[in-house]
Amino acid sequence: MNVYDWLSNLPLEDPMAACRVVEVSFNQGSRKEFYRNTTTQIFEKGEMVSVEGISGFDVGTISLTGELVRIQLKKRNVDEHHPDMKKILRRASDRDLDLLKQNKAREQDAVIRSRAISRQLKLDMKVSQVEIQADGRKATFYYIADDRVDFRELIKIFASEFRVKVEMRQIGARQEAGKVGGIGSCGRELCCSTWLTDFKSVNTTAARYQNLSINQSKLSGQCGRLKCCLNYELDTYLDALQQFPENADTLQVSKGTALLIKKDIFKNLMWYVLPDSNKQYPLQIDRVKQIRKLNLQNVVPDDLGAVEINGGKPKEEMENVDLTGQFSLKALDKADRKKKQMKSGNHHQRRDNRSSDNRPPDNRPPDNRPPDNRRPENRRPDNRPPQKRR
Repeated sequence: MNVYDWLSNLPLEDPMAACRVVEVSFNQGSRKEFYRNTTTQIFEKGEMVSVEGISGFDVGTISLTGELVRIQLKKRNVDEHHPDMKKILRRASDRDLDLLKQNKAREQDAVIRSRAISRQLKLDMKVSQVEIQADGRKATFYYIADDRVDFRELIKIFASEFRVKVEMRQIGARQEAGKVGGIGSCGRELCCSTWLTDFKSVNTTAARYQNLSINQSKLSGQCGRLKCCLNYELDTYLDALQQFPENADTLQVSKGTALLIKKDIFKNLMWYVLPDSNKQYPLQIDRVKQIRKLNLQNVVPDDLGAVEINGGKPKEEMENVDLTGQFSLKALDKADRKKKQMKSGNHHQRRDNRSSDNRPPDNRPPDNRPPDNRRPENRRPDNRPPQKRR
């Protein structure tokens, strides 16, 4: 359940005006449709229900209820009161769930068999997924093909092979990734398999506006196409780029022609480099516009007027440093020897403690005499008082 109903606590003035249409998802959310609730029961999100199908019934999970459904209906241009909208039959029973489980177990074998049949007929297509209805009367074959495919003979073979009503539906690479599912490079579940329903075209221009390197392996998703998330922040970048001046790739100063190498969009900085130097000079947008205006008047300023960043220092020139032989393993050897000495010292100390514990106890009475701190040469042999000198 990857959709949060943020309108669930919305108070309604007229309870009878509540939305009677619910959104039902099938096949782990890869397909979602709207159904009208004509029963007197109130269904909650996550419940299994039986709905009208093609000459039978199907079983799905309720994914949206309430006022949030009306927003989705408006987004997809679906009339809430359309008479041809399918209905919810009942809450799914144990028999309905057993039939659903049995028919879902047939889908993987149907995929393998259908691919073999299409290969025998030499059709340029790939069967991506087979979805069998809960009652087993209808099967939808999702396939990928670059060109138009004549599958009239294929449908006859499928109908006789699987004993179902066959529906062929062509999908793209993005829809296939949504049905298969997976984890993206961001570490989250794929957008196309959770909430993304409409797929917009994505090109490399979106990556260039966001200053991303044009690396096909990094910009491609699980489907092999460009990632849909490249369009998420594109509008923000386009709004920020409107402040940058146009035709400012080169600036004329007294030291030569400065070339634009990159733009820091959110810091409003433009980085230039001068000839015969690898230093990069960041300039504010106003300064670039000022130099550009002077150049149009055939005036060459003395310097670029770069701003100071990184703690008040301009960006230093990157130099190649040879680090071969700069480090020695002697420090590691000394540390290993020190650890070994400490271990051996602790071992000898434990042995001494064990040997001292095995000594017989000393039963002699304690000596309570005060210590004699006098020097040996000043001690008297007896207790006679000292004689006075005459």
